Amino acid sequence: MEYVKLYSELLAAVLEEVHTSYEIERLIEKPKFLQQGDLAFPCFQLAKTTRKPPPEIAKDLCSRLQSGVKGPFDRFEAVGGYINAFLNKGQVAKELLNEIRQKKNHYGDLDIGESQTVTIDLSSPNIAKPFSMGHLRSTVIGNSLSLIYEKCGYRTVKINHLGDWGTQFGKLITAYKLWGTEEEVKKNPIQELLELYIRFHETAESQPELEQEGRDWFRRLENGDADALELWKWFKDESLKEFKKIYDLMGIEFDSYAGEAFYNDKMEPIVEILQEKGLLDESDGAQVVKLDDIELPPCLIKKSDGATLYATRDLAAAMYRFKEYSFVKSLYVVGNEQSLHFKQIKAVLAKMDFQWADGITHVPFGMMLKDGKKMSTRKGKVVLLEDVLTDSIQLAEKNIEEKNPSLDNKIDIAKMNGTGAVVFHDLKNFRMNDIEFSLEEMLKVEGETGPYVQYTNTRAQSLLKKGALEDTNGDEELAAVAEWPVITELQMFPDTIKRALERNDPSLIAKYVLNLSQAFNKYYGEVRILGDDPEKNARLHLVHAVSIVLEEGLRILGIKAPKEM
Repeated sequence: MEYVKLYSELLAAVLEEVHTSYEIERLIEKPKFLQQGDLAFPCFQLAKTTRKPPPEIAKDLCSRLQSGVKGPFDRFEAVGGYINAFLNKGQVAKELLNEIRQKKNHYGDLDIGESQTVTIDLSSPNIAKPFSMGHLRSTVIGNSLSLIYEKCGYRTVKINHLGDWGTQFGKLITAYKLWGTEEEVKKNPIQELLELYIRFHETAESQPELEQEGRDWFRRLENGDADALELWKWFKDESLKEFKKIYDLMGIEFDSYAGEAFYNDKMEPIVEILQEKGLLDESDGAQVVKLDDIELPPCLIKKSDGATLYATRDLAAAMYRFKEYSFVKSLYVVGNEQSLHFKQIKAVLAKMDFQWADGITHVPFGMMLKDGKKMSTRKGKVVLLEDVLTDSIQLAEKNIEEKNPSLDNKIDIAKMNGTGAVVFHDLKNFRMNDIEFSLEEMLKVEGETGPYVQYTNTRAQSLLKKGALEDTNGDEELAAVAEWPVITELQMFPDTIKRALERNDPSLIAKYVLNLSQAFNKYYGEVRILGDDPEKNARLHLVHAVSIVLEEGLRILGIKAPKEM
């Protein structure tokens, strides 16, 4: 925040000891209560060198600050061992509202990235299986991160690393050959393929020979068998059509759909480089890269039968992505259970002397649970994302019909509400936390929900329409006493974006728009915004700023903001 820097510079100027403004800036805090001021500097560390009690130091420094040039600060107060700084509310409000008015949705833009490229591996569902709630987290966290990085000046490349290869396809082909029909699969591709997959595993419990048959079909697929390849491609094409419906509904696009199969011919060069560098060791007939020096288990590159593994494929993918995109950072938005895997990948790339390995970043997240347990496609314990989105949209339609039946574009607005509810429910949680799936909780339209934030924005839009906001080039004066909690929240938007970037955590943005909504709704309940007095237009500019920031905050989360609800 700009005022933190200004305060640190003022403190540096009056301190008798040599302290840089950067050192001071790191110590400045935000008081817990508004009446305690806007910024606070703790004097406790100075007590060691001055040999004076902190309250005495605070009193002395406060006196010097009061007698100097205060800039945007109204006054300073010594309270205990702290110096509390109070901003000139009217001046700060005027400057901030003018900045937001001029920058509009570019308020909060940062040039940290300097147009460098970041690749983001996200979503990555398995083909021939339904898009479950289990894949929601990677999809919405990854999409929001791409928008946060773009807001901070990076170029992003979103990669949907599809699960389109592996022994499961041999099992699926086996199941289709035994029990499937072309007619049934064409009628309802994903559901029919899911039922075949579940039936395979249920039958294999009493007929274990099916497992070998599944492996045999996958081997035929790997060897280019025409029948196997045709079925595999058909399963993949049908899956992508179904996935695209869901992605379109959520407004998510990708720059690449290069999945596991894409790297089939790119793994052998990785093995050759590892051999040339003397990094491969034999372990029980398998080829591994030892990572004892960094206290990690060996990274398995080739099994004893010569088959490559996920690690080989991910090494090939990382190498391809760097050559293709020259990334400065490569994010992998993948569940927390894969943390060891990505530590190994990064370590092996570093041993291969790739300097860009430093940019490999695993962004882990907790699981979506059902009844306290991980969802499993194999056991049929799965909640389909499409069903959840459909239910959420239908509930939104019902609410609109009850509360605002004459609303235009009801279907489009219901889609914004419904999908927003599902996305926000995920993103408001710190990504490392597990989330218990609850349709009832997700679809609530009150409390800490996406629809609550969307409704707050429509309230602001309604005020602007009724109040006939005039653009007077920012000359309005606003006492900014009742408005101060809202002004304080608006000031924090750029810093919130920066912290969300540093922590790869969209929940900071979600919590921010909730806080701003709550502050604005409280203000709305206490102040007659459209009152006929000299500050009316200034208040409307505050309302306009709130709407700009709410819409931009929701956009960064991947959520649309309707003008009416």
